[in-house]
Amino acid sequence: MSSIFPDHDHDSTARVTIAALDPESPAASRLLALSDALMHSLYPAESNHLEPAEALKKDGVIFLGGSLDGQVIACGAAKEMTDDGRYAEIKRVFVLEGWRGGRIAGRIMEELEERMAARGITVFRLETGISQPAALALYRRLGYREREPFGAYRPDPLSVFMEKRLREGE
Repeated sequence: MSSIFPDHDHDSTARVTIAALDPESPAASRLLALSDALMHSLYPAESNHLEPAEALKKDGVIFLGGSLDGQVIACGAAKEMTDDGRYAEIKRVFVLEGWRGGRIAGRIMEELEERMAARGITVFRLETGISQPAALALYRRLGYREREPFGAYRPDPLSVFMEKRLREGE
């Protein structure tokens, strides 16, 4: 069976467990550090909007990890916001390199949306960068559409702002 993963097959991707994760745990710290390194290699500091681990522990934030056989291979967060209407901002979605392309990030995104929807939030927004075509494709596939900057963000030629509404008209 051929695989899009160098060392993994589709069955192992399907076995990834998505669950709450402490953003200050060693596993999460490793993923966030790798994410930071990638973002710093792609964008200047003023175009990086990286949420630190301690901010991901605050009330109103859901931080999830994707694990396989005890190894955390992916993460993502949703942060409840009220600075521009009530919405959840998607933050820190990251998958280890050998696991990218296997829909793990999509599963994390869907779980974040479900958990925030259970809190009554049906509008989701995010900021990502123009140098991340796989992330942009994922977000579009999940129903996110480009929009103007939101909240405290300002226009940035390196940023792409996106939004998804679970119910139209909100």
